[in-house]
Amino acid sequence: MTAAAAAPFRFFPLQVVRTRRLGPSLVRVTFGGEALADFASGGRDQSLSLFLPHPGQEAPVVPVPEDGDMYAALGAWRALPDDVRAVMRSYTVREQRRNPDEPGEIDIDFAVHTVTSAADAMGVGPACRWAQKASAGDRVTVLGPAVADNTAVRFQLPDNADSVLIWADETALPAASAILESLPAGIRAQVWLEVPCAEDRLEPSTSADATLTWLVREEGAPSAVEAVRAAEFAGSDPYVWIAGESGSVKALRRHLVNERQLDRRRITFVGYWRRGLSEDALREVPDDET
Repeated sequence: MTAAAAAPFRFFPLQVVRTRRLGPSLVRVTFGGEALADFASGGRDQSLSLFLPHPGQEAPVVPVPEDGDMYAALGAWRALPDDVRAVMRSYTVREQRRNPDEPGEIDIDFAVHTVTSAADAMGVGPACRWAQKASAGDRVTVLGPAVADNTAVRFQLPDNADSVLIWADETALPAASAILESLPAGIRAQVWLEVPCAEDRLEPSTSADATLTWLVREEGAPSAVEAVRAAEFAGSDPYVWIAGESGSVKALRRHLVNERQLDRRRITFVGYWRRGLSEDALREVPDDET
């Protein structure tokens, strides 16, 4: 067995199968390809690195060696000129489906912005632009899991948790929805989901005893901290998962640790993006600053 074959993460060449508009701010892109036979999502908030082509390129430029060495490929990718090397963004696997004797499909949900002016267009990132124009046959490369038990699944529910607290904005809505689907029957869950528009509300399915509050920004919803601060928590020993805009995530974590006196070790927090920063710039920010 080669080192690449034994690695928990590998490169997967994929292509778009279909796209679907889920709401004003959400687009689902379904990917397929023979390589998915070896793709092994761990579910919940399974993340991956999505490599996209620049406009005019037929496929993303990622120099993966024949042996599939991940580190060599990433090193060669970083050495390429900015306008040549593939655009890389982090996303969550919304769902993986396997069919008998077929490699199956994966869905990735993209949070997109409606462009109504030149000023809007200036603030739209490359992944958002790509997702809104994607069509069947478009090629991408994914650096994703080859084993289900991998470090890119951050939601880890402790055995002794008596409840779950979740906050997510539209960028983390796919992960939050997958997490809710994974929760065991009967566990109490308090969930706040923040979206730009009422039409973005996608009711997740869950076997948990869940209380879900939608925070719709166009309707003047309170901030994440205001909404959570006003709530009475259902359990005495909760596990917390919060993800989305890093400023909101940081404020929520401070509230939960400093005001609610929750154990910081039972809080998983992920800044998916930061207002005013690209993902490339956000990677340069230390973890304790997100």
